[in-house]
Amino acid sequence: MSEDAVHPKIDVKKTMAGYRAPRGTFALVELADQRYLMIDGRGDPNTAPAYARALVALYPVAYALKFASRRELGRDYVVPPLEGLWWADDMNSFTGVPDKSRWQWTMMLMVPDWIGSGMVDEAVARTADKAAGERLEGLREVRLQTLSEGLCVQTLHLGSFDDEGPVLERMHDVFIPEHGLQMTGRHHEIYLSDPRRVAPEKLRTILRQPVLPR
Repeated sequence: MSEDAVHPKIDVKKTMAGYRAPRGTFALVELADQRYLMIDGRGDPNTAPAYARALVALYPVAYALKFASRRELGRDYVVPPLEGLWWADDMNSFTGVPDKSRWQWTMMLMVPDWIGSGMVDEAVARTADKAAGERLEGLREVRLQTLSEGLCVQTLHLGSFDDEGPVLERMHDVFIPEHGLQMTGRHHEIYLSDPRRVAPEKLRTILRQPVLPR
């Protein structure tokens, strides 16, 4: 029997509930702790050099992990979608007319649970050996960290990132208080579409907010 038969390639978008959300309404989901490759920054993601540097650092490490998992463990998987935690001193900068210059963020790629921290360290080191300049600078900031969100509200947004404001207003100001909840943690986005290849009006993004009972 082939390794592929024993360990078929995993795609978390198809196997994990957190990567599925309804469009046009909000759903409550209870999420287990999950580990991510993370890198922090601040500023407008369209113009901040730190944002581009973060992606240039994260993806090579994620692919190094994927190939190491397939080679050493016989377990292959689709590199999970890019995710981001977003916050600001004034969260109103995310609704209405957003002020992206005030945003802070953590960009993330999920790490499967069968991959140990040692493999992550080796993947970062191997990637750094081949890197220089801005990529090497970004690699020094990559870390493996567990994210604990628990109970969350989420929905699927179809359209431009700039059109998320009204959806977030309904989530924050209507759904969450009407269900006796309060926001906790950071606004979380999961990018199911590649904006380099998909028209803005067709982008699929999961919008998530951790919550607690009041």
